[in-house]
Amino acid sequence: HHPDSIAPVLVDSGIRGIICGPTTSWPPSDTDENSGSVLKKLEGLLRSGPLDNGRVEYGIAAHSVYTCSEETLLRASDLGKKYEEGLKKENVHFFYTKKKEIIPTGTCLILITPDSERTMVTFLGTAGKINDNDIDASAVKNSEILFLEGYLWDEGEPKKAFEKAIKNSNKTAMSLSDKFCVDRHKLSFLNLVKSYLDITFANEQEILSLIDAKNFEDVITFGKSVGKLMVITRGEKGSIAIRGDDVVEYGILKNLNIVDLTGAGDLFAAGFLHGQINNLSLKESLQKGTEMSSKIIQKIGAR
Repeated sequence: HHPDSIAPVLVDSGIRGIICGPTTSWPPSDTDENSGSVLKKLEGLLRSGPLDNGRVEYGIAAHSVYTCSEETLLRASDLGKKYEEGLKKENVHFFYTKKKEIIPTGTCLILITPDSERTMVTFLGTAGKINDNDIDASAVKNSEILFLEGYLWDEGEPKKAFEKAIKNSNKTAMSLSDKFCVDRHKLSFLNLVKSYLDITFANEQEILSLIDAKNFEDVITFGKSVGKLMVITRGEKGSIAIRGDDVVEYGILKNLNIVDLTGAGDLFAAGFLHGQINNLSLKESLQKGTEMSSKIIQKIGAR
């Protein structure tokens, strides 16, 4: 009931977490607050932003179904919509259809070790049930590049969604996402890389697993033979782009205060694709990707 009091305790303890102010129609009897003032207070906390370099954040959650009237839940929903509108003002557009689902939204618990590496415990939720009806073909056709995440690929309905998106795209890029995904769908991913993707993003472990390579020279040979653009991140060894016989490398930025590697791959891909859309060279695109990923790894969380 008092997220503003709990959050500083989390900061002092070093625990990472999201403190959700409870949405309820009946605040504690020892206060003079009502449901409206509670939500207004929560909105102020959300606007204040995360604490301790992103380690502790505020969120919205229902106290429980039986303590929330329909009116209170609608107010909380409206509060969430305000932050969706905030993203739109930053030119982040959503091409999705809101609908009721039996399966809840996915969640991901990320455990970060002192060396800034992380272990992810992921529940895809309804995202794992994506199907071709979720794909807006016109939005894909009107986009310069379609970017796919390998962790959403699976046999059945997700595969049909991928196929529809790729069929309607002008240029298709995809991240292999995780070595576990590669090991699970190796033949399918290999077929995508060879025959359907224009740009493939992977880290060194993922690409080595994909082609069962014993060393990185085998990766370069494979990349040249494919003839498409392959972009590979190699941790402290920097990154490399392979397109036909062109092999371009870029190093890492030095003297960074690295605290959490979550989001490094996604931000690298975002920076690289920004370069490609703006007709930068492969080396300049690698530089953009490196700059973006270098920023996110110096803070807790991927936001």
